[in-house]
Amino acid sequence: MNMWAKVRGEFIDIIQWTDDSDDTLLYRFERYGNQIKYGAKLTVREGQAAIFVSEGKIADVFYPGMYTLETRNLPILSTIQGWKYGFNSPFLAEVYFCSTRQFVDLKWGTQKPVIMRDVEFGPVRLRAFGTYAIRIKDPAVLLRQVSGTDGHFTLDEIVSQLRNLIVSRFADMMGESEIPVLDLASSYSELSESLSGRIAPEFKDYGLDLVTFLIENISLPAEVEQALDRRTSMGVVGNLSDYTRFNVADSIPSAANNPGGLAAAASANALRTASRSPH
Repeated sequence: MNMWAKVRGEFIDIIQWTDDSDDTLLYRFERYGNQIKYGAKLTVREGQAAIFVSEGKIADVFYPGMYTLETRNLPILSTIQGWKYGFNSPFLAEVYFCSTRQFVDLKWGTQKPVIMRDVEFGPVRLRAFGTYAIRIKDPAVLLRQVSGTDGHFTLDEIVSQLRNLIVSRFADMMGESEIPVLDLASSYSELSESLSGRIAPEFKDYGLDLVTFLIENISLPAEVEQALDRRTSMGVVGNLSDYTRFNVADSIPSAANNPGGLAAAASANALRTASRSPH
């Protein structure tokens, strides 16, 4: 770092962070030597929290507001650094800002099919996808358990882990639900609520709050869907003999409108009859 940056760092008296991204969970406020002046102003905006780390330990956490950094505002940090009667010189501490706003429309989905046993079709392979929203509930836990010393921790660094957790618990839930495949589409709300209840406590282990969780679709393999389509078609058709007679009767007007249509049909019918007659 050049001399001007060093000098500028020594005179910093405002600590704040303006987030111009849409995926930053945690950001380390950078300045020369991690020095903070006595009486410096800390500004924490709405949707933010600030974490002070001293000697590798999480100290004080600040929520929205403006603070003058003095011993009375830094009780834990003061204890760590042994300030009994105040301080007048710069002190060393790392400051991490985290975004506590909601991160919405996050995607999850099964990369590989989940196998479950259905009472009617037997073993079937399911795929599913949906969306969820999170926010940081406990900044200190996120820093301690997930981001560590990462100076710019983003959603991309955690969504894969969250997706794997969701899919794993989804597979467990489907194995236990015993909901027939044909009834899954009418059970999305129930399944979403059940799965949310399973994974929300595990999200808290990362310092995250699961705000919303939705299952948007559960799909079957193509061959099973084709079988269902055939079954549906047969249900619509009903009695096959009646359906065949209806088709024959319905084709007569069309044949009459085509030159030679009736004659050709009669001739073909006569040939079929003759072929069945004994010589």
